Parts: sequence; C-alpha cells; structure tokens
Amino acid sequence: MKILTAQLLSELKEITQNNTRYVETLLNRTDQELNYRTSENSWTVLECIAHLNRYGQFYIPEIHRRILSSEFPPKVTFSPGILGDYFAKSMLPKEKLNPMKTFKTMNPIHSKLDKNVLKDFIEQQHQLLGILEKAKDINLEKTRTNISISKLIKLKLGDTLRFVIYHHLRHIEQAKKVLESLKN
Repeated sequence: MKILTAQLLSELKEITQNNTRYVETLLNRTDQELNYRTSENSWTVLECIAHLNRYGQFYIPEIHRRILSSEFPPKVTFSPGILGDYFAKSMLPKEKLNPMKTFKTMNPIHSKLDKNVLKDFIEQQHQLLGILEKAKDINLEKTRTNISISKLIKLKLGDTLRFVIYHHLRHIEQAKKVLESLKN
C-alpha cells in the first residue's frame, strides 16, 4: 500500500482534531459519569484517557526528537513497513473491540483520576498537531522512532504516527461506549 504523504498527514490531523473536540466535550460531564465503570475490571472514561496520556508521555517526545534530528527530505508517498503496518492496523477500532493486554505501567485501572486527565490529553493533542505539521518537512519512511515496548525495534515515523493516532481513536471509541452504557 502506498499513500500520498500529504493525504496520510491530513487524515491523521483530522482524526486528532476530532479526538480533541470529543475530549473537550467530556469536560462538561460530571465526575460520576467520567468515573463510571461498567464492570469491576473495565476502564472508566478517565482511565481510557489516562492510558493514552501515559503512552503520549513516551511517544510525543520521541517523535518530536526524531523529527528535529531528521536529515531526510520529504517524499511524496509513504509505504508502511510490514511490522509498523501490522501494529497500526491492529489499533483501529472494530465493531466489537478485541481486548488487548496492557502493560502494567500503562494500565490506569482503579487510579484516582479527575478532569486534569482530560486537560493533559487535550494538551498532548495540540502537541501532536504541531508534530504532524513538522512531519510534512521530513521523510516519514527513512526517519525512524523507538517504540515503547522495545528499544531494539524501530518503526518508520509514518507507521509510528499511524499507530499512536489509531490507538487514540480506539480508546476514544471505548470511552464513548462507556458513556453510552450509562443511558441503558
């Protein structure tokens, strides 16, 4: 699969803007709604967002650092790597979300959380939008990033951006389902 770099970045920017707008609406929800749990081992809305914030604490500085140090000029098209494409696509939400094991350090379950979690996410999304803007000026294939689970694996920057933003999309959908369950 080959995609125009500008098209990829535009799609990722749109997803990020939509996620940001949605989380901004959550600021109007009550603490009770945001901390509602559908079962003992399910995440609340705030836990879904806190999970994303924890990954953002790794990926945003990592991506930013790689963009600033990249010496590769931009390329018109982007071709995903095999592993990066697999990781990115595995994050896309499906009709019925397939549960995935979360690393203990990234699992916020039963944490005491408040709306600051939402504000932190919104701030991270603004940083991510700035990163997507800067990414237009470099090669998304030759510029590579570390991943959070291993320093031995590096992914193409385009794949890392897809993974991170699709991961956001996945957990935003999860948060929406938690709130929908309140209506039932």
